[in-house]
Amino acid sequence: MTKILLIEDNPEMRENTSEILALAGYDVKTAPNGKAGVELAQQETPDIIICDIMMPMLDGYGVLHLLGKKPETAGIPFIFLTAKAERNDFRKGMEMGADDYLTKPFEESELLNAISSRLKKAEMFNRNYPRTLDGVHQFIQNARGLDDLKKLQEKHDVIPVPKKNTVYHEGAYPKGVYFLVKGKIKGFKSSEIGKEYITSLYKEGDFFGYTALLEETTYTDSAEALEPSEVCLIPKDDFFSLLHGNNNVSQAFIRLLSNELAEKEEQLVRLAYNTVRLRVSEALVKLAERYSDSNQKDFSMNISRENLAGIVGTSTETVIRTLSDFKDEKLVDMKGSTITILDLERLKKLKY
Repeated sequence: MTKILLIEDNPEMRENTSEILALAGYDVKTAPNGKAGVELAQQETPDIIICDIMMPMLDGYGVLHLLGKKPETAGIPFIFLTAKAERNDFRKGMEMGADDYLTKPFEESELLNAISSRLKKAEMFNRNYPRTLDGVHQFIQNARGLDDLKKLQEKHDVIPVPKKNTVYHEGAYPKGVYFLVKGKIKGFKSSEIGKEYITSLYKEGDFFGYTALLEETTYTDSAEALEPSEVCLIPKDDFFSLLHGNNNVSQAFIRLLSNELAEKEEQLVRLAYNTVRLRVSEALVKLAERYSDSNQKDFSMNISRENLAGIVGTSTETVIRTLSDFKDEKLVDMKGSTITILDLERLKKLKY
């Protein structure tokens, strides 16, 4: 049963509204003030919150602000319920992230329709969209609700990127967010002497290049195709309309992004403390887990020794020597620039 939290300080209004919602088949929890409402929201995790603005102890704006700081409550649809009808109050609530705004007195149908609408949108944006170009178009169409699919497809052209060609350069200003339709892309930083360190590996279905856009700064790394690839650029305006237009949209988009920060933190720890041999084995395992085809018995990938060294964070010569040792140990096989992993489980279990 759908759970609704009603936060209202007026006893008569709270009782009447609660009765309407209960008769409509909702499981209703009530709180007499903002402080109690925040505590109850954290305990119950309701499907939707209806909250008065003018309340003692903590007003509705404070409730929305506090719940928005908690990951477990930030994405819950939030409807303001108030006797104040001034436009500036409406704008303040919506700018803070409220999903809707009802003015008292209201009709029963207005309340129920607002709840139904917000629950449907929440369900829409909480679903798992396929990590394909069609999935991106579907997500954008649902999130914006303005452009039809044809216009979106015309706007978001697929751009071919030949092998070793750059998608964007370190120091450039972002024009939007990239989505990898096909192929493999590396993110890398270059030292003053031109040595590369690979910071990220992207596969089909990944978004990339969004950090600089969020921070409103230039790219801190470059992106280059490891093989012939296809990317789709989602323009800056579309990206921000998705991110800021609705709490559910923000939550859904965040779920589509890979856990890049945690990966990079782990990468830095490994770089600092692990032996080169262990880092090479971890790089090979990472490539296999990132790009393996479920139909492959033994994972193979065409990758230059320079790029592998860029992932490991060491010299090309050291990578070549380590791969030679792995070949002697029958962990891998090599033909030209193609590396085939023969025993993935042993690579994972290497301790030094």
